[in-house]
Amino acid sequence: MARVALIFGISGQDGSYLARHLLDRGYTVHGTSRDCEIASFRNLTILGIRDRVNVHSATLHDFRSIVQVIRAVKPDEIYNLSAQSAVGLSFEQPVETIDSILNGTLNILEAVRFLGVDARFYHASSSESFGNTLDEPASETTAFRPCSPYGVAKSAAHWMVANYRQAYGLYACSGILFNHESPLRPARFVTRKIVRGAIAVAQGRLKTLELGNLAVARDWGWAPEYVDAMWRMLQQDEPDDFVIATGRMHPLEDFVRLAFAHFGLDWREHVVQGTAHRRPMDIHCSVGNPARAEARLGWKAETLMPDLVGRLVEAELALPQP
Repeated sequence: MARVALIFGISGQDGSYLARHLLDRGYTVHGTSRDCEIASFRNLTILGIRDRVNVHSATLHDFRSIVQVIRAVKPDEIYNLSAQSAVGLSFEQPVETIDSILNGTLNILEAVRFLGVDARFYHASSSESFGNTLDEPASETTAFRPCSPYGVAKSAAHWMVANYRQAYGLYACSGILFNHESPLRPARFVTRKIVRGAIAVAQGRLKTLELGNLAVARDWGWAPEYVDAMWRMLQQDEPDDFVIATGRMHPLEDFVRLAFAHFGLDWREHVVQGTAHRRPMDIHCSVGNPARAEARLGWKAETLMPDLVGRLVEAELALPQP
């Protein structure tokens, strides 16, 4: 019989790509939304899989709704990709961020324990937990030093998952994913803003693009590859946590330069740096060490940052322009 997967947060970037990945492997896929009757599930439609996914109404704030959907679906695998996902927004909404990430994760773990279901659980941890990786790329043993309410919440949820694994014997693991992009990124994310800005300048619709600090450096990967790592984690004999990254770091300025160079433009003639987009605290350097994932999962990032930018630009150009 086909394995059954339940994805909390199926309508987001990672949830949609994961749903497609699991469908391609013969899974029956279920996903949740706060109100599935009115949710658009736009990303699932873009990927052409909306009619192949079963959707349910559930919210991570409501323990009862989580119990109900798990009881109804009887999943073999549960993926927690839900909750507030914007680092910048977490400074403006710290209570909502911490509540949705930490308490939401706790509600799923406790529902699994309460129901006694034999389901494997994947939790979306985050590189934001590490803060600045100044000395060397972060591995699974690197200490957490978060620099935002989002990072604090993800750190606490990470250890909650580890606690349930150790104390209750749940098959529960966390993927500590570094930045990963795709055409499904919301417009508020800086990578999508840069790509859209470069296109608008090239087409004469925009003269100047305002951005924040371009000196920050990140480890960028391709989201469709990263969901494969999530699936691989739940196929191991024993649960464990893994860093998922390319192992290479680039300043944001390089991302901007490549996006504008795609159109033969010099970014320095079209980009200004302002203070409006700066956060109270920010991570200056962030890079991961994916050695464990390669050795034990057989996973390695194939798409690196220069190719990533080209893919994002081409995908954006294929969309109807304003």
